[in-house]
Amino acid sequence: MPIIHYRAPIKLLVAVRGHPFDRSGFDAMFLAMDGITATMVDQPAAAQLMNPAGMAPYDALVLYDMPGLDFAAPEARPSYVLPAPELVRGFRALLEQGIGIVALHHALAGWPAWPEYGDWLGGRFLYHPADVHGVPCLDSGFAQSVTYQAEVLAEHPVTDGLPRVFSITDEPYMAEVFTAEVTPLLASQGAFTRDYFWSADAAVSGKMNCRDGWEHPPTSNLIAWTKRARSSPLVYLQPGDGESAYANPHYRRLLENAIRWVVSEARRTRT
Repeated sequence: MPIIHYRAPIKLLVAVRGHPFDRSGFDAMFLAMDGITATMVDQPAAAQLMNPAGMAPYDALVLYDMPGLDFAAPEARPSYVLPAPELVRGFRALLEQGIGIVALHHALAGWPAWPEYGDWLGGRFLYHPADVHGVPCLDSGFAQSVTYQAEVLAEHPVTDGLPRVFSITDEPYMAEVFTAEVTPLLASQGAFTRDYFWSADAAVSGKMNCRDGWEHPPTSNLIAWTKRARSSPLVYLQPGDGESAYANPHYRRLLENAIRWVVSEARRTRT
């Protein structure tokens, strides 16, 4: 396993809001990380910092937000919101600069009207059916408070110190994963078929825990990966819904490893 060198303290900008979460439990994970400081900024203010000048005081960006969706829209909730042109320009410039990014859980659903954003993250959680890379896709699925076995797929600094298989209770997604564009790190041993998930479109239409007429094909069981987003190293971790994940020592190790890797020199030579 390569030695990871990094600056200390590591300073993080953590973008939040757009999806409910336990702030105190989430914050506690970062407080427990030695040599890491996290500044949490709610959207839309966080978007104002997602550019080279705004990120200058920070070493890495953590995405735990879900921008670009309007859940107050009277019809077709949530409606989609376009990113501001200055955010598009600033975020692209940030990636060209090579800033490290760790994206968590519901960040996969962010900015649905900005396809490039999903390409950078390596997948898409869809609240409504949509074309993805020119292919019609049904809305994604979710399953709350599921206990499953996570399996390490690769020896990598992000998975260092984890058992080969560990248990976690969380909210898995049945979502679009761009498997050809990512380096797999973890997979769930659970079945990713429609019988074990609920329709996201039905849920936002007022029909919670419903899959009537939702014939979603099986999807990838990957739950963590790395990839290159322009010049930036990016890690996506699908787990992270709530307190059961926040308190899980293996998830905490996974998250801390991911942060340390995206700011290290090692991330320049591998994905």
